[in-house]
Amino acid sequence: MPDSSYSTDVAFAVPYVHRLRVTDDVAGNDFPALLELLQTEAAARARVLLVGESSLASHVNRLAVRLSSEASVEMVADPTIVGGGESIKNGETVLRKLLDQVNDFGLDRRSYIVAVGGGAMLDAIGFAAAIAHRGIRLIRLPSTVLAQADSGVGVKNAINYFDKKNWIGTFAVPWAVINDTSLLLTLPDRDFHSGFSEAVKVSLLKDRGQFLWLCDHAEAIRQRKMPIAKSAIHQSCLSHLRHITEGGDPFEMLEARPLDFGHWSAHRLEPLTGYAIRHGEAVAIGVAIDCIYSSLKFGFPGDDVDRVIDCLVGLGMKLWHESIEPIDRLLQGLEEFRQHLGGRLTITMLRGIGDPIHVHEIDGGAMKAAIQALKSRR
Repeated sequence: MPDSSYSTDVAFAVPYVHRLRVTDDVAGNDFPALLELLQTEAAARARVLLVGESSLASHVNRLAVRLSSEASVEMVADPTIVGGGESIKNGETVLRKLLDQVNDFGLDRRSYIVAVGGGAMLDAIGFAAAIAHRGIRLIRLPSTVLAQADSGVGVKNAINYFDKKNWIGTFAVPWAVINDTSLLLTLPDRDFHSGFSEAVKVSLLKDRGQFLWLCDHAEAIRQRKMPIAKSAIHQSCLSHLRHITEGGDPFEMLEARPLDFGHWSAHRLEPLTGYAIRHGEAVAIGVAIDCIYSSLKFGFPGDDVDRVIDCLVGLGMKLWHESIEPIDRLLQGLEEFRQHLGGRLTITMLRGIGDPIHVHEIDGGAMKAAIQALKSRR
């Protein structure tokens, strides 16, 4: 037996700062918001690698011009342009390219990677930044509604592997996040609309008033009235940020992951479609399914189920995909979700808006009925 007198458990906390900035044109009049984040020691110049999605090349190039004109900044190379969308995470090509650049350009832990792109691109670039030298400062400029409302302020980075979403990844707090409205203006409607599924999700978990506000303004958001859309994005972002920084479990060591409400089926549905469906679209379907299931099993009011579905549709989302069937295949996502969590299955459901509960078993018959009920609403 070991000598227990030599054993010890020491709890400790690591201080982090989560920096969020909101701008209208970070490559224009709001450029100082980025510049003040590039902190250095003494008279040293901030060494920066700028990475951007190909669809945002004009934005990225404008930003590169501004950075290159600053005496306090050393751009180590011309901007690195990569693809976007979920395909960027389906392999190691971009990951290895970034790691090669970190090595070739001699970046260190006090250098900066500035990444401009959607959630999938930020996942892949963030993973590279997190594992190079055990962490290089990452400044995210999310370019989609989904990323600005949710994942941009998240602390997770990953790529897909074994045909499973986010199978290889890390937890790493970004140095800073800049939500810039100009990056959203050229988004296709499909990507703009579907990004608000995460805003609906977090409001259902946290704030009935915010949910009802989204319902009341769904049409204006769908029509891309930017002052209203910007407010919806910011409120969602703050809700996610508060959960991460104040919820007591930023690195998801506990059983429950309430921010993944509606995600067990979304994460299964995406690979089933070959990632033809957007993450936001899959989340909208997953939220609708789990709201119906919560009504069948836990008393979530039927009127609120109707409100959720009407709100999602009003925001411009479709709530069905042919790959949902056969349903038994979709239900395999429950075990994949359990493996991703670790330990026993823990799924967040709702007794009411702002009243989540965590359950450890799913009634397969009731879940099938919930999915069929959603299908019947098409």
